[in-house]
Parts: sequence; structure tokens; C-alpha cells
Amino acid sequence: MTAILKPRDNPAARLSDDLARLGERYDAVPRFPSESLDLLVARGLHGRFAPPEAGGETFADEEACSASMLAALGEVGHGDLSVGRLFEGHVNALLLFRWYGSASQTKWLRKQLARGAWFGVWASEPPPGVRIDGSESPRLTGGKSFASGAGGIDWAVVTAGSEGEARRLVVVCANDPERTDLSGWRVRGMRASVSGSYDLEGMAVTDAMLLGEPGEYDREPRFTAGAWRFCAVQLGGVEALIAETARGMHPKSREDAILRQRFAKAHIAARSARFWVEEAARKAATEVDDAITTARIARGVVEDAGLLAIETAARILGTRSAFDGQRADKIARDLSLYLRQAGPDYARDEAAKDILTREFAPVGTLP
Repeated sequence: MTAILKPRDNPAARLSDDLARLGERYDAVPRFPSESLDLLVARGLHGRFAPPEAGGETFADEEACSASMLAALGEVGHGDLSVGRLFEGHVNALLLFRWYGSASQTKWLRKQLARGAWFGVWASEPPPGVRIDGSESPRLTGGKSFASGAGGIDWAVVTAGSEGEARRLVVVCANDPERTDLSGWRVRGMRASVSGSYDLEGMAVTDAMLLGEPGEYDREPRFTAGAWRFCAVQLGGVEALIAETARGMHPKSREDAILRQRFAKAHIAARSARFWVEEAARKAATEVDDAITTARIARGVVEDAGLLAIETAARILGTRSAFDGQRADKIARDLSLYLRQAGPDYARDEAAKDILTREFAPVGTLP
């Protein structure tokens, strides 16, 4: 079995420190984090997970690829969760090209990556949703919401419904200022992810823009089990907040048994979450039967660890944890929003149902 890399083993180690310094600027004056993405390009992360034919790294197997991906996502999230969100979307798009891209699309992707283009994946949408309308000259209708990087990234892979078919993937231009609306992205955290709205109305659809066949995006276990990737970014932020809390502990706090116990609980929770994310990454790579359940468990464990880390930082650091310019404050605000990924309670319940069915099936009725 391929060993899961820890952040310290990542060739991009200490990248997180540089991202954290840049992140202070974007938090003060929210804008697209171009300098941080340029840094990822310089550190060799931009195209690492693209198809080898598009210039990506060749891995021994899918498990080795996931291990490297986990380390990279965690390191970036440790530095800046907003940049981690954009990087995770870029990685997701590259994976979709690895899985479903044609030879011509892979060739096009190589050219785009060579010029430093960034990608994302947009699936969230207000009613009635994005659709492909028309048969002779098809066009998109509708728009996307919570579109991370809207107006800043170059291309997005978006989901779109069509008559009589499962939703499919369409590659669209994502940096048109006339289609971008960031006015609603007024948030306490994740400011530099610029997750605004993007209008796709009237955009022409050609065969070259269609990635894969209908239903590819929702194929299981890839769709649900892939949640481990955003969990890896979130976990990087959790670990960063715990480290910041330790650095900020007053000497008297270190002598307080109650505060030490609080810190230990948060630290243990993060370590436990790392186990589950590593396990989810490994199982998603091999697509074993319980890959989906493991990813759902990982989501819940990371959320719990994140919420505990936020509370622990507030209790140990006190008012210092809430001041502008304090790294602990920024991480906590970013985490508080990023952890609100859709359907956490549903994911936990589905995991519980699967565990009860798979591992603890009833053997009879009690008298």
C-alpha cells in the first residue's frame, strides 16, 4: 500500500507560510488571489494532477496520485483556505479531464495549462438550473451560484441538464466580466475565493465543449467519495488553527491544566480527522465498496474537529482570537464558512444507515 504523505513530506513544504502572508492582503481587501495562484504555478502544483498527456505527473497508481494530492491540498489549505478552495476546484477539473477527456480535449488542456490557465468546477445553481437548449445550435440557459473564482479563473467545468438525458459537463469561459456578479459575496470568511454568480445565458455549446457523456459527473463512487478532497483542504485549515493556538498560548495558559486539556482534545480531534481523510482518499482511489461511506464519515469528523478547533482557539487565546490581522481570527472565519458544505447531516445519516446495514445487519427480532 502506498504511504499517505504528510504535509511535511510535500515537496511544496513551507508553501503554506507564503500563502498565509499573501492571504492577509486578500482578507483586508477582498479580491481574486492572483499572486497566490502564481505561487502555486511556481511551486509546480498547477498542472501536477493533469493527465500525463497534458503535462501532468505520471504516478505509479491511483493511490499514489491520491496520496500526493492529499498532501498538496492540505498544504495549500494550511496556508489559506480561500486559495485551497480554488486549488481544489482546479484539481477536480483536471481529474474530470483525466477521466473523461478526449484526445483533442487533452491536447487543448495541455496548451491552456502551458499558458498558466486556471480551472474550476461549478455545480451549484439557482432554480431552474443550467440547461442545454436547442438541437441544431444548442445554447446554455441559466447561471451558476457559489461559483468559486468567478471572473478570475479562466475556465470552468459546469453541470448542465438536457432534455431526456442525465446532466452533463460543459467547459465554459469563466473570466468574462460582463457575466460575473460578485456583489452578493459579502462574507466574513473565504473572501478571496470570490464565490459569486456567473451568467451562462446564451452561451453557445459546441461538441468540443462537452466533456464526457451524460451522467459522467454523477458516476459513483467518484462523485460522493471525492468529498475527501475538500475535506483535505479543510483539515489543513484545522491543523493551521491548532498550530496558531499553540503558538499564541500565554505561558500561564500552558500551566493551566484545564486549558491544556482543551488543547489536547482539539489536537486529538484533528489527528483523528487526518486518519479518516487519509482512509477516504485511499478508498476513493481504489473505489472499494465502502468508499462513499468512508468519505461521508470523514466529512463529519473534519467538521467536528474544525468546530472544536474554533472554540478552543477562542477559549485559549481569548479576545486576541477575534482581532483583525490575527491569523487565528482569519482561519476561524474561513473555516466557519467552508465547513458549511452542503448536506452535512444528510451525509452523516447516510453513513450511519450504511454502517448499520453493512456491519450490523439485524439477525432477528428481540422477544
